[in-house]
Amino acid sequence: MHAATSGTKRRRVFAEMNLVPLIDVSLILVIIFMVLTPILVNHQLTVKLPKASSGEPAASDSAVTIQISRTGAVTIEGVAVKWEKVEREMTLRLSKAAGKTVLVQSDRLTPVEKVVTILDFAKKLGVGKLGIGVTPDEK
Repeated sequence: MHAATSGTKRRRVFAEMNLVPLIDVSLILVIIFMVLTPILVNHQLTVKLPKASSGEPAASDSAVTIQISRTGAVTIEGVAVKWEKVEREMTLRLSKAAGKTVLVQSDRLTPVEKVVTILDFAKKLGVGKLGIGVTPDEK
């Protein structure tokens, strides 16, 4: 005859962590950062430059580009700068400025006094050449 075994079974406890939700959340974060990175990197002002029938391109390697929007927001080499700190930032970037070129790109509706102020700061720092950015007039 068969020996009867008792019907008591022990349940095993699984002490493993479920990694699927963790992986899902991390992949979603990677996708979010991939979408937001180009937006954050290209955080520059959009400036509608005035048109001119004559002009020559500036040498981009030695030119320091300063953009002024119609609202008065200023960027120097793509970095946003508060208006109160423009002179200090220009002093830092234009040290030994004898051979450098400053190119001011301002919106058509920007008050002229803001452009003149930037040009005056640059002249005080001894910049070699001053320029105003324009869009070529297409004929």
